[in-house]
Parts: sequence; structure tokens; C-alpha cells
Amino acid sequence: MRLLLVSDLHYRLRQYDWLMLAAGDATIAADAVVIAGDLLDIRSAVPINAQMVAVVAQLRQLGARIPVLAASGNHDLDTRGDDGEKAAQWLAHAPSPGVHVDGESVLLGETLFTICPWWDGPIGRARLADQLAADARREKRQWVWIYHAPPTGSPLAWDGRREFGDEALAEWLPVFEPDVVLTGHIHQAPFVDGGGWSQQVGPTWLFNAGQQPGPVPAHILLDLDQGRAEWRSATERREAVLPAR
Repeated sequence: MRLLLVSDLHYRLRQYDWLMLAAGDATIAADAVVIAGDLLDIRSAVPINAQMVAVVAQLRQLGARIPVLAASGNHDLDTRGDDGEKAAQWLAHAPSPGVHVDGESVLLGETLFTICPWWDGPIGRARLADQLAADARREKRQWVWIYHAPPTGSPLAWDGRREFGDEALAEWLPVFEPDVVLTGHIHQAPFVDGGGWSQQVGPTWLFNAGQQPGPVPAHILLDLDQGRAEWRSATERREAVLPAR
């Protein structure tokens, strides 16, 4: 199982186009594409409804070529539900053959992927906790979470000035001990002193590819079978070896 991880595309359509090319690139040889949140950009001049239509089309086109697992981020929330909490309702309309989104638990081979929505309050947090508890009981060889924000205390959550980590994720990691958590949210983390793109917390490996401008997103190639990860940006590459569990 070889994953291509990106996040924080923020409606950069050229970067979505690159994903289409990467899906068929034999040198990348990905088995699935993971987008760890912030598919849209609330600061863009393009109306958010137009962004949704374009990105859903991109996801479906990409999913026709390779499995896509996409979690929402804070830029993706478009609807306030009856419970008063926001959600990325538009993303719920994206699923098609090959496209998996918020709230889904997907088994690819023997690897279980839990796609975690960006929760907006205690109800969403409790709903996600229930999903994690249910997935913990499922049979699997490896367990991967897709969760937009890195945990508190992590270099993956450091932007060079302050930390923007997620307390709930930090609390859940020692309880459930997933094998891998794929994150984003903090664009600068891999590029600044004190930040990073990979971290081991107990038995769990966490990754954040960060964000860069241009047609090619910063990305991580993660080979779950070989236990190797490679981070690629416009200016450098770094590697990490994951010890066997």
C-alpha cells in the first residue's frame, strides 16, 4: 500500500491537475491519494459554491483513476446543521466510485482508513469519538487516520511563531494507537525551524506535507508495506524509516 498525501490545496486547480498526472505516474506508483483537508479556500475571490462544484468534479475525475480519500478542513465548512454545528456538507455529495470522504471508514486491502471530518463542536467531536471506537474493534492489519490538524505539542503543528495543535487528537492517540495519522493544516511546519513533516508519538507515525505555491503541491509518498516515507517540496526531499510494530 503506497499513499500519496497532500493537504491544503485551497482551490489551487493546477495542483488538482497535478494529482491527475501523479495518479498515472509510474515513478510515484501510488495506490491511493489522500487529501487531508482544506480543499477549498474561503479567502478566494471565486465564490465558494463555484469552488465546490469544480472540486467535486476534480475528485470524481481523479477517483475514476485511483482511490481518493478526502477529509474536510476548516476552510471546507459550508453548512450549519440542526445541532448548530458546521460541517462540510458539500463534500458529502462528492462520493462516487473511488471517492471516499468525511465519516467513512474504508478498508483497502488489509488497511483500514478512518476519514475524520473537521468537527465544529462537542456533538461533532463525540460523533467522531464513536467512529474511532467502532473502528478500533474492526479487524485490520494497519489503521490509518486522515485528520486535518496535527496534535498539540507536535512540531507538525508549529508555524514558526506558535503552535496550532488539536487537543482532541492528542487525547485520542494514546487511547486508540493508530499506526499512522495523515494531517495538514499548518502550511509552514515542514519549512521552519522547530517544525517538521514527520513525527513518531508512541507507536503512531504522524505526517504533514505542508503547503507550497506553484503547480506541484508539497507531498509525501508513504509506503506502508516497506515502512518508508519521503517528503518532497520544490526545493528538497527528506526520508524517514518507520520501525515495524
